[in-house]
Amino acid sequence: MRNKKDTGYWILDAGVLLSVLILIGCSGKSSESVKFQQYYVQGEVLYTKHCSNCHQANGTGLGLVYPPLNQSDFMDKNFEQVLCLMKYGITGEITVNGKQYVQPMPGVQSLTDLEIAEIATYIYNNWEHQRGIVDVSEASQILRDCKSE
Repeated sequence: MRNKKDTGYWILDAGVLLSVLILIGCSGKSSESVKFQQYYVQGEVLYTKHCSNCHQANGTGLGLVYPPLNQSDFMDKNFEQVLCLMKYGITGEITVNGKQYVQPMPGVQSLTDLEIAEIATYIYNNWEHQRGIVDVSEASQILRDCKSE
């Protein structure tokens, strides 16, 4: 049996939900903006799981062992290569902000093209970066090209 208090909470919850939906609808946010938010949020989850142990949660890297992402001339100049590195890794030397890094980076070949796009959207729109969405179709093309190298 419900009492007036239960009904009041239900009405309040429905009212809050309706208000949020109206605000989103009236805010002029396009489906691209919603898609960007979805990619960004999922990208953060994936970055935390697969990348932050080495590159740190704040993207600062770890000394001269793992390079930074938050202020990275390498990221700025090598977008396609960064996506390839996520999937296929790298061995050998890499230069970031004038510093040499030689620690091998294993790729995560189990990541899907969509997951790579989501991580890229997160890291390229965090810290000092403002790229916008990295769509899965763009990531797929880049990953096809780097796989054949």
